[in-house]
Amino acid sequence: MAFGADDPADFGTGSRPMAEINMIPLIDVMLVLLIVFMVTAPLLTHSVPVDLPEAASRPEVEHPDDLNLAIRADGALYWNDAAVAPADLPALMARAAAAVAVPELHIRADRQVPYGRVAEVMALASRHGLDRIGFVSAPAPAP
Repeated sequence: MAFGADDPADFGTGSRPMAEINMIPLIDVMLVLLIVFMVTAPLLTHSVPVDLPEAASRPEVEHPDDLNLAIRADGALYWNDAAVAPADLPALMARAAAAVAVPELHIRADRQVPYGRVAEVMALASRHGLDRIGFVSAPAPAP
């Protein structure tokens, strides 16, 4: 690392510019930044435990072309509030999916309906082209 000319006789004459980068200020700045980040990083990950209130969702605006499928606890199916046999459900879904604007399917399942049955209905709807599926639930009771 040379701080001057190669020849001691040229020292101080300034005939050639210095060709090396002074790394000391860069290292000082990097060490200061490292210390700042080490001090502030634990403050960013610290969270305050807060008991958040529960809020009910806002009511969804129903469109006239939306489809409603209700599944009762006893396994009965209702397509737009009309009783439907499970064997007729694929044909109804295929007819609905063939529409120009594919409607959204709203599933209202009873609390006692097994999740497996709801998953079967969702898979059936997806296979027949009804990809927009929503779940309808009752609003939480007000305290």
